[in-house]
Amino acid sequence: MSSQNQARVKNRAPAPIQISAEQILREAAERQEAHILDPIVKVGDQEEYQSHLRDRRKHFEDNIRYRREHIGNWVKYARFEEDNREFERARSVFERALEVEVRNPELWLRYAELEMRNEFVNRARNVLDRAVQLLPRVDFLWYKYVYMEEMVGDIPKCRAVFERWMEWMPDDNAWMSYARFEGRGGHWDQAKAIMKRYANTYPSSRSFMRFAKWAEYEAKDIDLARTVYESALVELEPEESRQARVFARFAAFEERQGEYERARVIYKHAQKLFHLGEEPAKVSEGEDEEVPKWEQEKRNELYKAYIAFEKKRGDKAGIEDIVITGQRAEYEKRVTADPTDYDAWFEYAKMEEENETSSTGNEGKVREVYERAIANVPPSMEDKQHWRRYIYLWVYYALYEEMQCHDLDRASKIYDACLDLIPHKNFSFSKIWINAAKLHIRRKDLVAARKLLGKAIGLCGKEQIFTEYIALELALGEVDRCRSLYTNYLKAMPHNCRAWSKYAELEKSVGETERCRAIYELAVAQSALDMPEMLWKNYIDFEIDEGEGDKARALYERLLEKTGHVKVWISFAQFEGTEVGKGVDTARETFQRAHDQMKDAGMKEERVLLLDAWRVFEKSKGDAQSLAKVDGMLPRRVKRKRMRTDENGAELGWEEYFDYHFPNDEDANAGNLKILEMAAKWKQAQQAQEDSSSSEEEDSDDD
Repeated sequence: MSSQNQARVKNRAPAPIQISAEQILREAAERQEAHILDPIVKVGDQEEYQSHLRDRRKHFEDNIRYRREHIGNWVKYARFEEDNREFERARSVFERALEVEVRNPELWLRYAELEMRNEFVNRARNVLDRAVQLLPRVDFLWYKYVYMEEMVGDIPKCRAVFERWMEWMPDDNAWMSYARFEGRGGHWDQAKAIMKRYANTYPSSRSFMRFAKWAEYEAKDIDLARTVYESALVELEPEESRQARVFARFAAFEERQGEYERARVIYKHAQKLFHLGEEPAKVSEGEDEEVPKWEQEKRNELYKAYIAFEKKRGDKAGIEDIVITGQRAEYEKRVTADPTDYDAWFEYAKMEEENETSSTGNEGKVREVYERAIANVPPSMEDKQHWRRYIYLWVYYALYEEMQCHDLDRASKIYDACLDLIPHKNFSFSKIWINAAKLHIRRKDLVAARKLLGKAIGLCGKEQIFTEYIALELALGEVDRCRSLYTNYLKAMPHNCRAWSKYAELEKSVGETERCRAIYELAVAQSALDMPEMLWKNYIDFEIDEGEGDKARALYERLLEKTGHVKVWISFAQFEGTEVGKGVDTARETFQRAHDQMKDAGMKEERVLLLDAWRVFEKSKGDAQSLAKVDGMLPRRVKRKRMRTDENGAELGWEEYFDYHFPNDEDANAGNLKILEMAAKWKQAQQAQEDSSSSEEEDSDDD
């Protein structure tokens, strides 16, 4: 059956007769049964009244026998007797109920309220006295007791009840009620004494905060409130006093009183104590116990309150201090996550340096950041790449000490420590050596600078060190030292054309022409050079400047024996056309000679460059005939196709390229060009024939 019911599909089509909500409500109202009221009992005389009481009492007694432990039956029974002014019977009912459950505080409360409603004060006092003796930890019984005594105006007895209650060391609200009772009576000294007893009984931040709040708002004693706040920070245990809410309420109190400087001091003390604005992970490292989550949230709220206070009450320096604290926390987060993030250290140190200009006494923070940064040495002593960014930390640190703190000795020690740290056997940094040497010069210690640069040449030996050392000695006029340095420079790097050129320029500047020429000869005689074209150019320019045309021409010839580069030929020809050369005719012969050699070698693009330079030369120094001759030698550029192949010789497809056809060349390509010219003429003839035939057809149509 269950499977059949599950397989049955319900009919979801609308019913043929629709029933409205109004009709449903109307039918419900019509079918509603009438409410049956309880019969009203009318008592005619005393006998009927007593009979009614017996029936009701019998009913209550039956309920009690049925459920003796149910307190509601007892309370209703007593309430019935009270309504009928049978107070003794009502008391008897409560006493019987207390025999059933004597430790029920609600029952004692109803018993006392019975006596209080009917103004039986002494009986109510006796009931409450019995109740608090039996249940001293039930606070609402004590509240009811003191409330009754205060309402009847018996202040000494009310105070005595409070004192009895305080002996049981109740919670905070009981002490506050006692103090407020004394305050309502105008006994403020006694109220303050009670609050002091309360703070001594419960030495916690909560009790002190409530004491201070009471003193401020209820007692109106500002000095007492301030004293309580200060005592909370001094007298309480560290786990109680070092709470964010204590500082927050103390600072807010001072701000309400208009003591903004005192509030600022409290906020700053809290900032240093709790490291406000810093990462929780860093804060927990400096503390013995981990900060709970709720306490961290309170500290964040305190920091936000500090920011709002500075924005509202502080000056420009205070606001900047808050902003810098936030930036400092962000940088601390970055460098903690990755100690080798040197970009973060650069930005961190720069921020501290900028802050130093606006505030005093910040040198220690800047130095601390730099010291922490340089302590993060790259993990690899073999890979120089990891050291490239790290080494600038030392440079910036030394520059800070020199430029900002004006402590040259400390900057020199920083460079010395950096040089001791670098593994010079694997790699070195010329920048550190040079900056350290320049610092010695600014310290007017030339001997130390020379020793350091000499050591740098031995350990590092880079070109920049030689260059800076030579520039130093040249500025001092020590030419012999410069020669000695250039000798060592060229021994270490004989292939360096820049060094040879600088050495020759030095000899030229002091008038040693023969020494300069000898240096150039030694240079060009080297088997391997990094930039020989620069060296030859400088050598030739030197001879031209000296007016030695024959020697310059000989150098050109020697250079052309080594290389037939088109730029060398162009420079040679232009040289011949100058005053030092043999004249324009010799220059033309040089151009023609270069052209013939390149023609034989099949160097078409180089010939184009040569002819362009020759044409420019003829424009400036030739006549129309010579210029026309050169123009007649210029080639025509032709687009061609060729098969493109890969490294293995496989064909990849056709590609287009530009080729040059020179008028005087007679090679295999000339036939191809003639065929192309003939094909172009044939195409033009075909086009002309088609045009004539179309015109004849139009004439016949007109006829």
